Amino acid sequence: MGQGPSGGLNRQGDRKPDGGGDKKEKKFEPAAPPARVGRKQRKQKGPEAAARLPTVTPSTKCKLRLLKLERIKDYLLMEEEFVANQERLKPQEEKAEEDRSKVDDLRGTPMSVGNLEELIDENHAIVSSSVGPEYYVGILSFVDKDQLEPGCSILMHNKVLSVVGILQDEVDPMVSVMKVEKAPLESYADIGGLEAQIQEIKEAVELPLTHPELYEDIGIKPPKGVILYGEPGTGKTLLAKAVANSTSATFLRVVGSELIQKYLGDGPKLVRELFRVADDLSPSIVFIDEIDAVGTKRYDAQSGGEREIQRTMLELLNQLDGFDSRGDVKVILATNRIESLDPALLRPGRIDRKIEFPLPDIKTRRRIFQIHTSKMTLSDDVNLEEFVMTKDEFSGADIKAICTEAGLLALRERRMKVTHPDFKKAKEKVMFKKKEGVPEGLYM
Repeated sequence: MGQGPSGGLNRQGDRKPDGGGDKKEKKFEPAAPPARVGRKQRKQKGPEAAARLPTVTPSTKCKLRLLKLERIKDYLLMEEEFVANQERLKPQEEKAEEDRSKVDDLRGTPMSVGNLEELIDENHAIVSSSVGPEYYVGILSFVDKDQLEPGCSILMHNKVLSVVGILQDEVDPMVSVMKVEKAPLESYADIGGLEAQIQEIKEAVELPLTHPELYEDIGIKPPKGVILYGEPGTGKTLLAKAVANSTSATFLRVVGSELIQKYLGDGPKLVRELFRVADDLSPSIVFIDEIDAVGTKRYDAQSGGEREIQRTMLELLNQLDGFDSRGDVKVILATNRIESLDPALLRPGRIDRKIEFPLPDIKTRRRIFQIHTSKMTLSDDVNLEEFVMTKDEFSGADIKAICTEAGLLALRERRMKVTHPDFKKAKEKVMFKKKEGVPEGLYM
């Protein structure tokens, strides 16, 4: 009691006397964070601070434009360097072209091919060509003297015969053609009969190349070469094709007439080149067909051509059994006139195996007919035993000719099957040509 209005709390005393209670009170705001964190950076003073540019960050568009201008600048620098190099190299190219034209004038066109016989000194040599004598000539300064050696092929000036160049490829192009690149399709399965002949040629030619250790173990030297002889058409060349098909050795095929050349000394040189290439490509097999073209018996020759053929044969004898070892080079000769060959060519040591190819017997005829008619469409009336048992002397080539002729006769009449009368007509036609030796109707 006694606490009246005068004794209570003065509520109005809490307000400001000016009447500022209508305004809202201001909220508390924290201070702004510092612009950087870390050690305080000292302000630069002096003229450098006044001249310093502010850091400007370019936008993406400005960066792309800058890169484009830098790329254009690189292109312009490359173009400037290219133009400068062209201006610098142009006089040198003109000078080189002028020097080449001078060298061509010195060499002369055309150039003749010759052989280097002997080197006298650095600037002189003795040369020869296939059509003339030897000459003492000079060697031009632009020829590489290190590659010159006696016996190499050279280019000579067409008038003064001085040495103007070297032929890098010393292999005779004829020898390059003799190399069999693609193996023949004939194999041992395509040969009817001749089992003994196939076994002999395998022992003499293939086995020494594939298993030479067998001959070393038994203590003998393998045969150097074989000769295949017999009647024409009995399978000599066919067997050589089968050897080329079955072996992985390099196969060089030569015909005896290819060794007969026009100019003196070219035939023996070709024989030497043939065996040199065979030695480089060893293991290799050299097959010389129709060897009787150069290997006939020696006699007193009357003409220079006959003497040159005999010189070629003498070089062949030397290559077959001379001072130089033949190594992994085997020789196969083929002929149907073995009686005309020189005895020195057939002696043991040069030709160690003589393989005869007789006319086919009944069993072999049957096998050859089976081989050649295996892919033919025969009618039911064909009786091949009639031709197998005939008394006419057929070779393997004659049997093949009969089968081919019978197929042609059926084809002429637009028949797709070969009949027995076709074989009879074909046999008569083949035997007539064989006995008479003149094709029917040749001179009509």
